[in-house]
Amino acid sequence: MKIIASTERGFRPAVKKVLSRSSLQGDKVEATVRSILKAVERGGDAAVSRYTQKFDKVSVKPEAFRILPDQMREAYYKIRKEDGDALRYAAHRITSFHERQKGAARTWMYQDGSITLGQTILPLDAVGLYVPGGKAVYPSSVLMSAIPAKVAGVRRIVMCSPAPRGEMSPYLLVAADIAGVDEVYRIGGVQAIGAMTYGTKTIARVDKIIGPGNIFVATAKRLVYGLVDVDMIAGPSELLVLADGGANPVHVGADLICEAEHDENASVWLVTTSAELAREVVRRVHEQLKSLARQKIAGRAIQHNAVAFVVPGIDEAIALANEIAPEHLTLSVENPFKYIEKIRHAGALFIGRYTAPAVADYVAGPNHILPTGGAARFHSALSLDAYMRKSNIVSYTKDDLYNIKDHVIRLAHMEGFEAHAHSLEVRLK
Repeated sequence: MKIIASTERGFRPAVKKVLSRSSLQGDKVEATVRSILKAVERGGDAAVSRYTQKFDKVSVKPEAFRILPDQMREAYYKIRKEDGDALRYAAHRITSFHERQKGAARTWMYQDGSITLGQTILPLDAVGLYVPGGKAVYPSSVLMSAIPAKVAGVRRIVMCSPAPRGEMSPYLLVAADIAGVDEVYRIGGVQAIGAMTYGTKTIARVDKIIGPGNIFVATAKRLVYGLVDVDMIAGPSELLVLADGGANPVHVGADLICEAEHDENASVWLVTTSAELAREVVRRVHEQLKSLARQKIAGRAIQHNAVAFVVPGIDEAIALANEIAPEHLTLSVENPFKYIEKIRHAGALFIGRYTAPAVADYVAGPNHILPTGGAARFHSALSLDAYMRKSNIVSYTKDDLYNIKDHVIRLAHMEGFEAHAHSLEVRLK
């Protein structure tokens, strides 16, 4: 992990390198993904089976795609009671947070004289959840993607996840059952995205696909957008710690490693006003890496995608954080709530010295599915809105129409749409 100060010549090039990160890259990846999607669109279940055999090294026939209710129930006997309790506690917290978003997710109308205007706000009919399963098991992602769908009132919740050796993790199955998932399929990769997009004989199509995945899954989501909706194009995990000289270097180092252990491509940054803190954090990071079970993964992320930026003051630190627009941002400074509205670009804010990012990953309640790759400039954290659709309501009486006809007719002629004007005129004869 390198340290670079704003006074050094290499500072802006280092920032530019961070800003150029991208979750998607490579023509070869896109070409491969397109061919798989096309095969699934044309071949349905047979193509899904073929690519599952090719990439996951397991033979799964279409009749075995879906996890049966008995298998869901059996999963409870394969985990410890305490693990089930932890999943239920997390589910309770996530449900409670997302229930608070329901107030803004109701149909509304108002009267403008005798004109009625408003919006219907209704849940989607069918949502597909993608849960990655290559390098780790993510029951928390099941809860984070499925519970808001349930709270929103989505009628059909589908989950796809790869099953190494044909067996899905019991933690995923228990999480899916707790969260109220309706259908679980042991299918992953691009073929799962294709099946949920186009529909097959076994897996009916959905309206929206939600959840992170590797570069192939992310590329597939980008390519099918328009045929279905997608939540966002998620890339590798990111954490930026914005810290003053009062931050504890042991805590900061632990948080950086916490994020780095997700993936070799994860990115972590320290932005600090203290050169002394930067040096101590780097030392602590390398010290803590030695005893980490996922040392190889985290070590590669730290080696290739970790930088400590030293800046003159808190305003410069905030400006750099906003420029980077990280997925997660820890604000470890004095009086942190003073600055929260100055942080304009971040998927999630962790406020204060004792808000460990892992708390938000699992049990705080707010969603941990967040924009990456700088997309926090324009994307938001996953919320109830992602599971709803809105239709505008407009209702005019004949008198209302008469009162505004001249404006509408003039605007229609301005744009060369004679039939638009005529549609009013025939009603008012």
